[in-house]
Amino acid sequence: MGMISKITTQKRNTERYNLFINGKYAFSVDESVLTRFQLRKGLEIDEEDIHKIQQQDDIRKAINAAVHYLSFRMRSFKEIHDYLKEKEYEEVVIASAIGKIQELGYVNDLEFAIAYSNTQRATTDKGPIRIKQELREKGVRDSFIQQVIEEYLLDEQVEKAIGIAGKIVKKEKKASSLQTKTKGRAIFNKERLSFSVISIVHEEVSYEGEENEAWEALVHQGQKLHQRYSTKYTGYEYEQRMKQALYRKGFSIQEIERLLTQLKENESTF
Repeated sequence: MGMISKITTQKRNTERYNLFINGKYAFSVDESVLTRFQLRKGLEIDEEDIHKIQQQDDIRKAINAAVHYLSFRMRSFKEIHDYLKEKEYEEVVIASAIGKIQELGYVNDLEFAIAYSNTQRATTDKGPIRIKQELREKGVRDSFIQQVIEEYLLDEQVEKAIGIAGKIVKKEKKASSLQTKTKGRAIFNKERLSFSVISIVHEEVSYEGEENEAWEALVHQGQKLHQRYSTKYTGYEYEQRMKQALYRKGFSIQEIERLLTQLKENESTF
């Protein structure tokens, strides 16, 4: 048993108060806790009282920490829980803090899932499967995720995927159509687009490029291979090495033969 002998306001945070018991500093509390427990000079408190007061103060600290965390963007229940856990708050404190901010309307997993999905769809190339996976990692329940994913229309996915494919074709002008298509497939898989969407995109998008661009891509690749093989091989072995390497890159045998003929006629060009 002890008696509160003095209460002072903290200099750096006027909403927190230092409590002294029997003439010695004991602990500090938030203003809301001071009011709730009607703490005042001359009040007698025991160890059980102190435990309840400090636990309530921890809850207030956790609430403040969660609100600050939410000030940057919306968060899921799990994100807030994990954040407070990292701050080493006890589970009973975390549960009370999250319950309070939920009561205040600061956290709602369905609203979070909708906002998160909309942001990802507007600012990234992620498909619904990828977004679904990320929402699940953030602890959003499956019923909320399904509700959000159903709003991700097929046409929107296809439109976004065609845009990705267009960027790839434009960027990979010096690659064969097979290389370009393979790279596109890898990116689509990474973004977790469905098979049906990928199939539609492959039908809609031409990976061949213009005829001149395809030939320029073959010449570009052929020049590099010629520099590598012409100093090591000659005749039949040289031709076979060139054909195999260019064929693996996705160029047709007919075009490869055309390039090799040109190389023979004017080897100095390369």
